[in-house]
Amino acid sequence: MTATLHDVSDLTETAVVNRVPAILDERLRVLSRRQPVTVAPGTSLAECVRTIQRTGTGDSVFVCDASGRLVGVLTERDVFGRIVAGHVELTGPVESLMTAEPRTLDLDQTIRDAIDLMQTGRYRNVPLVDERHHLVGVVRQADIIKYLAESFPEELLNLPPRPHQRMKEPEGA
Repeated sequence: MTATLHDVSDLTETAVVNRVPAILDERLRVLSRRQPVTVAPGTSLAECVRTIQRTGTGDSVFVCDASGRLVGVLTERDVFGRIVAGHVELTGPVESLMTAEPRTLDLDQTIRDAIDLMQTGRYRNVPLVDERHHLVGVVRQADIIKYLAESFPEELLNLPPRPHQRMKEPEGA
């Protein structure tokens, strides 16, 4: 009995689906992480916005004290939501709008934990801290997607140009 193209694709899909749970249970330390953009307490909201604009990679700044301990996070949503409502003074300190003591993860937690936090807490950037609550990195959605894509190179490289397309019959001889 010969396998049809549809059968082969089902086997590939099954193999991928079976590997996903193990990959999601990998520790966050396996991900390539970006250095977080940080500011000190007391930084003006205007300077925080300029810092976000300058980096071009993030949409938030993490507020760390002199020892590197995470004390808060300010996202562009925090700022622009208040600007639209007319309730923000950009000369004010970051503490006036930041989320104090944001939820965090550590490097020994799993990719699944990060995805859950992103979904339930509406986090785009998950701060990673060590046992002393010092900021050691940030995981973004793009970091997880990149890791997942790198985990399935053969399957992704063999996708048709439009993944929803299925060939009716095998191509070639």
